[in-house]
Amino acid sequence: MADATTPSREVKFIFLSTNNIDESVKFYTETLGFPLKFRDGDHFAAIDGGNITIALCTEIDHPIPGQVVVGIKSDDPDRDAALVDANGGGIHTDAYDDAHERRAVVFDGEGNGLTFYRSLYR
Repeated sequence: MADATTPSREVKFIFLSTNNIDESVKFYTETLGFPLKFRDGDHFAAIDGGNITIALCTEIDHPIPGQVVVGIKSDDPDRDAALVDANGGGIHTDAYDDAHERRAVVFDGEGNGLTFYRSLYR
């Protein structure tokens, strides 16, 4: 269990790119049988993958369009982005606040995308 000095991180999302939300939602819900958690128009859908949410995103909402990105819930996205940057990774998008969360998008040392996020509504 994390205390005040132990960083809190938990993998919660896998972001996948799509150009057609309707077809992607149909595939994951009807073909594979996963429940739809919610949908935001024709650019984002969240599929219930159990402990992990499969986020289907067009370029509007995808952190790094065209790449699979792991979403990590973090108590401090700024700290975690700086940690990655200082240890062989890199910053794709500096930490910023969007409508719902604080988010930083980074690459690990092999170029894999990670997004650290913390809800703005604690």
